[in-house]
Amino acid sequence: MLLLLTPTALLSAPAIQPVMMPLGPGPDAVADSTARMVGAILDYTRWPAPRTMVRLCLTGAPRHAGRMGDIILSNGARVAASSLDEAQEGASDRCDALYIGPMNGAAMRRLIAGAGGQPVVTIAEDDPTCRSGAMFCLLYTPQSLSFQLSIDAVSRSAVRIDPRVLRLSKGGY
Repeated sequence: MLLLLTPTALLSAPAIQPVMMPLGPGPDAVADSTARMVGAILDYTRWPAPRTMVRLCLTGAPRHAGRMGDIILSNGARVAASSLDEAQEGASDRCDALYIGPMNGAAMRRLIAGAGGQPVVTIAEDDPTCRSGAMFCLLYTPQSLSFQLSIDAVSRSAVRIDPRVLRLSKGGY
């Protein structure tokens, strides 16, 4: 009898919903929310050696990165945001995290591949299908911000992401 009820129980279970951060008021609402989301991602990241300063490199043409320099992590570490030309090699030598704004798909994949296996968190601002190979892909709606997590990209990285992030992501894959 229990086996007959199992499919019904599975069908009635609620679908997992991603955590969505509502966008606040004001002209910098999207930039503020993006900085909070990136800060939370970096808070849940563990590099091979602790960081007192996280070097966040901005590349591509980011639209929502205006407040990245305001991020302070929960352990007191500051985030130093700087620009990185997409043609530059060796992002993993200069960056602990890479925030990628809109750019040519091939250039994005090449940049992300160059950070593969290195202790660099990759966050894509404009990859709603999360196919670029970035670890985190931000998802914007008119009222909120959420993200997808690529478990495959995380597993190939030299950083560790707290497993609780899986529960917060939209359909981690």
